[in-house]
Amino acid sequence: MMRRYRQVPRSEADGTFRYRQNRQRDSVLNTLGVCGCCGRCRPRYKRLVDNIFPEDPKDGLVKSDMEKLTFFAVSAPEKLDRIGEYLAERLTRDVVRHRYGYVVIAMEALDQLLMACHSQSIKPFVESFLHMVAKLLESKEPDLQVLGTNSFVKFANIEEDTPSYHRRYDFFVSQFSAMCHSTHEDPETQTRIRVAGIKGLQGVVRKTVNDELQAIIWEPQHMDKLIPSMLFNMQDNEETDRAGGGGEENPAALAESCFRELLGRAAYGNMNNAVRPVLVHLDNHRLWDPNEFAVSCFRIIMYSIQAQHSHHVIQQVLNHLDTHSKNTPRVRAGIVQVLLETVAIAAKGSVGPTVLEVFDTLLKHLRMSVDFELGEGSRRNSGTSLSSNRGKENEERIVQNAIIQTIGFFGGNLPDYQRAEVMMFIMGKVPVYGTPCHTLDTVKIGHQGTKRIQMMLLSSLIMVTSGFKSKTMSAGLPATFLEPLCSISLMEDSELRQLVLEILHNIIDRHDNRAKLRGIRIIPNVAALKIKREKISKQDVLFMKKHGQLLYRHIYLGCKEEDNVQKNFELLFTALALLTIELANEEVVIDLIRVSLTLQDMALANEENMPMFIRCGIMALVAAYFNFLSQMIAIPAFCQHVSKVIDLRNMDAPYLLPDHVFREKCVFPDSLDNEESGIYFQTSDLAEALSGTGYNTERLTVLYVPQVTDEDRLTRRKSFVDTISLQVDILSNSLPDQSALAEEITFETLKKAIDTTGLEEQEREKRRQVMEKFQKAPFEEIAAHCESKANLLHDRLAQIFELTICPPPSPSGTVTVATGHTQYQSVPVYEMKFPDLCVY
Repeated sequence: MMRRYRQVPRSEADGTFRYRQNRQRDSVLNTLGVCGCCGRCRPRYKRLVDNIFPEDPKDGLVKSDMEKLTFFAVSAPEKLDRIGEYLAERLTRDVVRHRYGYVVIAMEALDQLLMACHSQSIKPFVESFLHMVAKLLESKEPDLQVLGTNSFVKFANIEEDTPSYHRRYDFFVSQFSAMCHSTHEDPETQTRIRVAGIKGLQGVVRKTVNDELQAIIWEPQHMDKLIPSMLFNMQDNEETDRAGGGGEENPAALAESCFRELLGRAAYGNMNNAVRPVLVHLDNHRLWDPNEFAVSCFRIIMYSIQAQHSHHVIQQVLNHLDTHSKNTPRVRAGIVQVLLETVAIAAKGSVGPTVLEVFDTLLKHLRMSVDFELGEGSRRNSGTSLSSNRGKENEERIVQNAIIQTIGFFGGNLPDYQRAEVMMFIMGKVPVYGTPCHTLDTVKIGHQGTKRIQMMLLSSLIMVTSGFKSKTMSAGLPATFLEPLCSISLMEDSELRQLVLEILHNIIDRHDNRAKLRGIRIIPNVAALKIKREKISKQDVLFMKKHGQLLYRHIYLGCKEEDNVQKNFELLFTALALLTIELANEEVVIDLIRVSLTLQDMALANEENMPMFIRCGIMALVAAYFNFLSQMIAIPAFCQHVSKVIDLRNMDAPYLLPDHVFREKCVFPDSLDNEESGIYFQTSDLAEALSGTGYNTERLTVLYVPQVTDEDRLTRRKSFVDTISLQVDILSNSLPDQSALAEEITFETLKKAIDTTGLEEQEREKRRQVMEKFQKAPFEEIAAHCESKANLLHDRLAQIFELTICPPPSPSGTVTVATGHTQYQSVPVYEMKFPDLCVY
């Protein structure tokens, strides 16, 4: 018999020596087979381990002996590796023999030892523990898989003092992922296995993501297993809810929690590897149409990751949209809607340098969608039925609307300084007729496609400018933005002009008064609207001096378009009212009155042959605005004159008021009577009412003349100069030949020819008006008037030069090329027309 021994190290060196001596002695005993024939010769750790197993496994773990084993392990931590090896040996044997009761006892003992010991010697013990967990996971018994998973989760919650250099979890990632996709016949068992698999993945995540030595977990081969396993269980959320599962036993809820935890721990360099498997999973399972699950996934992603990493996700979705550029419209629409959710969340934080890139990509796909609908769609569907063509067009409309919403929502949630840049960026993309350098190529899609793109971009601009409040108007409406916007307002399309006016409303209205001014009407009490306004700043005064004429011109030309409808006049009234509230000082008020009076005179004169509805609509607009203005400036004489005119119109000419002219059954007269001055606003009465109140009434006598710019040439409408030229042409062509008229000479004609007093008076009055105009009119109007005359002169000179450039006929003949052969055409001398100075 060998003598028993007990190792009690007195110091670190002595303990190491005794530990090696005891190992050698144990090996000798095992070689001689002594411990197999006599229990008292077995090592103490084996006897302590054997004692924790009862005779009947139903009795469970022997707690008293387990306490002894725990005390021994804590007192002699160098024995932990041997305890682990022996427990692993027993567990493997019990698994093979299907003695599952003892397997449960062994795992319970391992868990308690693992929780009790935290020394550096636990490393070898962990290897034995993970080996036993792997054995359980490899088993086909669901109970053993769940048991092994629970033990691994407990181990994952232990914080180790030192990192592990050689431990890998590749097997556990693969095994837990397989458990997440369990297809067991029993639904309850299937749920248990899936829950266990998700918990195991969650344990792997917790154990590895904070360990710098385990960064390999973020590599694609592991993310391609982790992410799809979680998403697969999140898809079954509705089924588990109907089954009554909830809390931690709900695979969908548990998978979502694990998914959030994984994304929350993702570092800057790991975002791409974490998001790419999500996109691949949505592609493989065709979850873009319908896209409810895709939207919910990216909501979870955006709210789980750190804010500074948002632009990585947006970039991934944009790249994915590019790869699906030729996919079905519904798939593209689903991706765009997901992008809408991501940018809506990212816009509240930091989106990095991808702001303009987002808009550039979206505008590119908008252009492609219009091309598919109008260009390739007609060729591709030439042999299909009309119903299928309409269906595909409607699907492309879904894509386009989703892009517009994304652009508008993203821009609307940006800070003001970034929103101004986005407004400029989108305006630069709006195609304008005649401009050779606009960004979007509209040659292939034609007029209809160009109009569609204009409508959609302007609609997105309305969403971007909604709620935009700049401190100064020059910041909200810079010249580089205002000029192209007003050029679009000259298009021969009422819908485009409506969108432009709504954009101006969003930018000008800084006190949310637009909703109170909705609709065109005679407001009986403006004070009841409780309009908010502030004193105009110096910066805004300078803005109106610099750009006021452009705004007046935009309103003036927009009023006389023949395709105007009620909404156009409503928006024009709101524009005038907002200018009065936000930007009007004494000088601007006078300018607005002059513009309104000029509109009234234009409707009365009707030199452009406008329809009666347009003429009456302009009269109603002027009446509604003067009623609003009179109550805003609160000058009694001005208010009295406006009220008098409106009352007379109610009695004699209701078709000149907005409450009647825009009715469906409004009866219009054949002509407007110029002699009934009482129903029209008189310049002299308004000037008298404003005299002595600080307003420069002398400028009221000068008619407003719109400034002529190159915008008229760039748009498909007749400009102011073209209209004058056309009128001159018509008048000159309509005059009869003077030589054909035989004027009868009588005494009265001779008397009129001798009497020149009337002509002298007319000439003096004409000179007085010209001098008064140049003395009192603003410089911009004088320049516009002179420019219009100069343009008219240039047009006439151009016509003369075109005639003189042509070579005169020659008796020797002129060379002409016809059907590839050179021919000479001579003109006889007697048929040539020479100038009078050349004939003698």
